[in-house]
Formats: sequence, C-alpha cells, structure tokens
Amino acid sequence: MHPITTTHYLILSAALLAIGAVGVLIRRNIIIMLMSIELILNAVNINLIAFSRHYQDVIGQVFAIFVITVAVAEAAVGLGILIALFRNKATVQADEVEILKW
Repeated sequence: MHPITTTHYLILSAALLAIGAVGVLIRRNIIIMLMSIELILNAVNINLIAFSRHYQDVIGQVFAIFVITVAVAEAAVGLGILIALFRNKATVQADEVEILKW
C-alpha cells in the first residue's frame, strides 16, 4: 500500500480548482457560482495544508484558517445580496440581472 504524498493532495486540489473554475465560467445561476467559488477556496486550503505538512511548518494551517474566515464572510455577504436581488427581480440567473450593470 502506497502512502499519501503531497502530490496526491496537489492533484485533488487541481481537480477542485478546475471544477470550481468551470462552474464559475459556465454556469449562470448565482447560487452555483457561489458554490464554485467555495470549491476554489477549498482547493487553496488543501494546497496550504499539504505544503504545511510537507515542510513541517504550521504557517500554512494558519493561513487556511484565515481563508476559511474569508470564505464564511463571502458566503454571508453573497447570500445577503442574493436574497435582496431575488426579492427585487425574482430571479437568480446572472444573465437576467441588470441592476448590477453600470
């Protein structure tokens, strides 16, 4: 049985990053876009923790905690804006929302 190395974590992180990027770029549902951004942030966290483990340093784990805090704040603000937008326009499709355009 092979041990799990840093390469395995990087491959998992790259897969999550790719799925998140495709979700942000292709989907037009704002809820799906927010979930895709969360996937991208989780990919960053996996990288931080993997390199923290690889170099035997706790700094990566501290940064991962900060990324989680920013993700929570982003989700709270994003969902608040989404609820207000849905009340005004009755849609969650990014293409149909013109209130955010200049």
